[in-house]
Amino acid sequence: MLLATVLCLFACSMKIVSGADWCYQSEVSCNYTCRGPEVWAAVSEHCSGRLQSPVNIITRKMVLDERLTSFELIGYQETFHGRLTNNGHTVQLDLPDSIRIKGGNLPTTYKALQLHLHWGKNGGPGSEHTIDGERFPMEMHIVHIKEEYDSLSQAARDRTGVAVLGFFFQESQSPNKKFDPLINALKYITEPNNSTTLTGVSVEKFIPPRENMTNYFRYDGSLTTPNCAEAVVWSVFESTIPLSRDQLTAFSQLEYPDGKQMVDTYRPVQPLNGRLVYYSGGHVALVSTVLLVMSVLVSSALSLQTTG
Repeated sequence: MLLATVLCLFACSMKIVSGADWCYQSEVSCNYTCRGPEVWAAVSEHCSGRLQSPVNIITRKMVLDERLTSFELIGYQETFHGRLTNNGHTVQLDLPDSIRIKGGNLPTTYKALQLHLHWGKNGGPGSEHTIDGERFPMEMHIVHIKEEYDSLSQAARDRTGVAVLGFFFQESQSPNKKFDPLINALKYITEPNNSTTLTGVSVEKFIPPRENMTNYFRYDGSLTTPNCAEAVVWSVFESTIPLSRDQLTAFSQLEYPDGKQMVDTYRPVQPLNGRLVYYSGGHVALVSTVLLVMSVLVSSALSLQTTG
């Protein structure tokens, strides 16, 4: 038994050197070998850089930044027909480039490319970013690039060429019907390279209400899959999206190229290497407004007492 294990490990190492594709740790095996996250640097040297993502966000160390204002979400409410694909690593929904974002202290306007998700196993922990070490069941990334670029590969050569909005999911008692079109379509794309069309959907349905999107974390990082280009302005939102256990579990019916269950589709957190994580000042502005209103009311009351 020991000899067989050693031979299997040796065979795996030989196959990894031979140039297999990258994959998540849950897909690494001797039957279908590929480069797991620990050796992604063999796929792209960028994956060993010092500004890698995802990261663990430590709330007691975050820095308040009042320049992180609310985002202007352009076209998020518009309905469209989008291609939903199992690309062998995740499920991806292509987005029309008429969807754009600006504000939030971004350097310019960015246009949407696609959204995709990262999840665990049957509703278990599966987010890429963690908050104080906590991993959420799932995380959604909405990927945008600067308007001037035509592709992600082109934008990835610019230090701030990509802007990703990240959203955590939490398990809820009841299903989130807004996600029914996407989740119901998963059965048509269980195998890699399968795709289907979602009709009459909008990005706004998949995110928290806009009034709940004022609080978010910001840091400079990278793509979380090879080539791991360090070109991403990350905005990770504090407000979570509810999905029932059954809805979360539905993603685990998808398959990797080797036929294995597509689960634990996340990269381990990476060192901050001295980077700061900033926190938006939305709640501070709210408090300031409340204090201003209170001061006006007090002044008015004192004025009435004086004149009375």
